[in-house]
Amino acid sequence: MAAAPPSHPPVAMLDEIARGEFLVRVYQHLLAALLAFVAFEALLINLGAAESLYDVLFASGGRWILLLGAFMVVSWLATNAAHDILNPSRQYAGLFALAAAEAVIFAPFLHYVFEVEGDGATTVLAAAVITGLGFAGLSAVALVTKADLSFLRPILLWAAVCALVLIAGALLFGLDLGVWFSVAMIGLAGGSILYQTQTIMRRYPAEAYVGAAVQLFASVMLLFWYVLRLLGQIRR
Repeated sequence: MAAAPPSHPPVAMLDEIARGEFLVRVYQHLLAALLAFVAFEALLINLGAAESLYDVLFASGGRWILLLGAFMVVSWLATNAAHDILNPSRQYAGLFALAAAEAVIFAPFLHYVFEVEGDGATTVLAAAVITGLGFAGLSAVALVTKADLSFLRPILLWAAVCALVLIAGALLFGLDLGVWFSVAMIGLAGGSILYQTQTIMRRYPAEAYVGAAVQLFASVMLLFWYVLRLLGQIRR
């Protein structure tokens, strides 16, 4: 995530109409990413790829770490491409590549929720509604508040590093991170949405709506993952 170049002033410096148009484009592209995720996920489930990934990955925590590593590399590349405001083709390639990567990482988890746990469809729907309401509320707070939320950046980075270490340890040594870890990760995703929503308005140029949508999409998917995980833990 980079500051706007001199030739592309940040949205915060533009008039109210331009800021409104920028937000509309950001949320339109966020919706496009979510719909692409659903389409990719449906394809993986219907083709049996989700079940195959579940069978392979749940046999070994090390395989999960390899998949997570590959996901992080693809996410970095996709995010970088989506921020190339001089190349619209790269922007959209990054947007849909990230949607596909999220679908792959979610596939074994959703297979588990649908096929192993009881009443999986209800759980997924509830998680989607809670995530949507949470995202809407956090976005409203970030856009309305006059407080500078830039102080959240180092906190979020530190929390993300700690979370990755805990996840790796859990996968390698078979640890159960429990309900409170899910609650903490929901807090991390919420903080990320607050920070990113304000940041895209203060630092992003009007041409960077695809990159802004990608930033928010990643946080929304993180929030959805841990809301879904928490609901599954509560229902057991």
